[in-house]
Amino acid sequence: MKTKTAVLFLLISASGWAQLFSAGIKAGLPLTDFINTVSSQSVSTTNRYLIGPTVEVHLPFGLGIEVDAIYRHFNYQNVIVSGGTALFELNKAGAWEFPALVKYRFPGKLVRPYVDAGVAWDHITGLASTVSSVTGIPAFPGEQNSTTMGAVVGAGLDLHFIIHVMPEIRYTRWTSQHFNISNVLASNQDQAEFMVGITF
Repeated sequence: MKTKTAVLFLLISASGWAQLFSAGIKAGLPLTDFINTVSSQSVSTTNRYLIGPTVEVHLPFGLGIEVDAIYRHFNYQNVIVSGGTALFELNKAGAWEFPALVKYRFPGKLVRPYVDAGVAWDHITGLASTVSSVTGIPAFPGEQNSTTMGAVVGAGLDLHFIIHVMPEIRYTRWTSQHFNISNVLASNQDQAEFMVGITF
């Protein structure tokens, strides 16, 4: 009898915990390039994936608080030749984005539309930018800001079967650029993404 009572208590506790807290993964595609290229000699590629863990605390009245850790990777390269003496080159980097959002789900059973809004912090890792001459002597680095902050808004659907599947469109406006190099290559302050979250 004690064993059955303990098992029942654990099942009820697990059910209550699942109603208050969920965790899973988000993956998606960037809808905008991470970098703006001004010069025709500039080349940038935003790798077409975003991925990272997500957690959410469920509150009454359809509200929730979501925190994500989203990773993306991009390549960037720029070459400027001035009188055959200058070489400007950029390489690879990645970025971790940490959004903290308040979410509201509209009433529904299997499908619940939702909107969310909040703030995000973005941190560049492995950023390398140099300007050097053909002799290999470094000239000057570009203006860099490894961490920036932005405002986030989004909208999506919560499809609840056994798990939650949540496709979403999200827009972020960063307050400052990560870098702006000689007005030739600069990070984009407007960011749009399509993501799908899967939580349990």
